Amino acid sequence: MSLLVQKYGGTSVGTVERIQAVAKRVAADRLRGHDMVVVVSAMSGETNRLLGMANALHPTAPPREVDVLLATGEQVTIALLSMALEQLGCPAKSYTGAQVLIRTDSVHGRARITAIDDARVREDLACGRVVVIAGFQGVDEQGNITTLGRGGSDTTAVAMAAALKADECQIYTDVDGVYTTDPRVCPQARRLAQITVEEMLELASLGAKVLQIRSVEFAGKYRVPLRVLSSFDDGPGTLISYEESKMEQALISGIAFSRDEAKLTIKGVPDEPGVAFHIVGDIAQANINVDMIIQNVGADRTTDFTFTVPRADYRQAREILEKTAGALQAREVLGDERIAKISVVGVGMRSHAGIASTMFRVLGEEGINIQMISTSEIKISVVIGEKYLELAVRALHSAFGLDAETGAATTLA
Repeated sequence: MSLLVQKYGGTSVGTVERIQAVAKRVAADRLRGHDMVVVVSAMSGETNRLLGMANALHPTAPPREVDVLLATGEQVTIALLSMALEQLGCPAKSYTGAQVLIRTDSVHGRARITAIDDARVREDLACGRVVVIAGFQGVDEQGNITTLGRGGSDTTAVAMAAALKADECQIYTDVDGVYTTDPRVCPQARRLAQITVEEMLELASLGAKVLQIRSVEFAGKYRVPLRVLSSFDDGPGTLISYEESKMEQALISGIAFSRDEAKLTIKGVPDEPGVAFHIVGDIAQANINVDMIIQNVGADRTTDFTFTVPRADYRQAREILEKTAGALQAREVLGDERIAKISVVGVGMRSHAGIASTMFRVLGEEGINIQMISTSEIKISVVIGEKYLELAVRALHSAFGLDAETGAATTLA
């Protein structure tokens, strides 16, 4: 007998009929002899509906009250799914995050899980019940309801799987696995049978929307086998494993991209120790993530410092940078909200040279200018003009042999 943790997203439980379909799938897995823990999101559109009401009443509502409100979405789903399971003759019991108990820090809207008390869940499993848990939420040390941020139900599921030492954590969503890139941008994209946690972590952090990045971090840290499956179609999905295949890895496993990017440049700051910290530190204090960074030193002992931030934080980041520029007596601040980031990812990069030159050649042949470059052991990212994004994705997907099922030969220049 194995222990499975399954997670169903908002579209998977978007209607009563879909909740009934999920209940049938879960009940069937239980009949096969599995112990079952199910983590669910709010019904599709419910979180946005609740946020809309909150904004109508108080555009800057206290974060604590927003979390109390948003947590009700998952509470509806766990009750309905438990009812549907009971109707099928499958014993079930629902739990909110506070009831489990999923302990978090006190950062409302972006809380992080610090501990899980799995005793009550194990008791119910021992009694033959399916345990249905509200994703996306927990409770801090003071008893306040907290939420984990968008996509937090994935994190809840993987964290529960880690705490329970589950045999597999299965993420059911509206796609049937992890693809080499977004099929809506590149119709030739294909589903991957398996990918490493390391590769998935890079893809998730670089813009792939299949899994929330913190859930992948949990899977890697606690060695939880993770599988992405479709709620609507049967199939093997994509296994995300902490073990690399013993066979030689493909050069590139996938191409990720993000339109949610903006670029800021502060020009003519003194080339002195501590200046970079002053620039980035002021941004970080506002809880804004800085991603790619380039620093160019001029002959006049000044430097130009360029970095990217999430597009939603651009205006706030620019206001902060303008103040920093005044303090540092910089020449000017420039910004661009019309950029995109595109990345090629693959553990095969470790043993193959020429990936970067091939990427740059392909983009050059398409007339696409590269504005910034960032690399790691298994990824290369570039910033380009947003209008060239889809062309770049398709060109790179073809150049690295990702279009064909078996992979085409790739010429490394």
